[in-house]
Amino acid sequence: YMYTVQMEHQCGCFKRSEFENEKSFEKQQDAYNYANIASELMSEEFCGKHLFFAQKTDDNAFVIRVAENPNASGSSCSTGSCGPCGC
Repeated sequence: YMYTVQMEHQCGCFKRSEFENEKSFEKQQDAYNYANIASELMSEEFCGKHLFFAQKTDDNAFVIRVAENPNASGSSCSTGSCGPCGC
């Protein structure tokens, strides 16, 4: 089996990053580790308007989900546009 990790939503920060939209691994543990590390790095390094977290979706897939950061300064992101990051 191949295990995949993919982004739920590609915000502007993600598109400008070196992360890939979908990545495959031979081992589930490797996919799990990558998904968790990538989501942590995105939460720390991107604009701060969103939080990223990994979630297992089925037997062979993980998705990196995007959520609004309740601690972000400024207005909420309900319009779908976060200003400078273009999320």
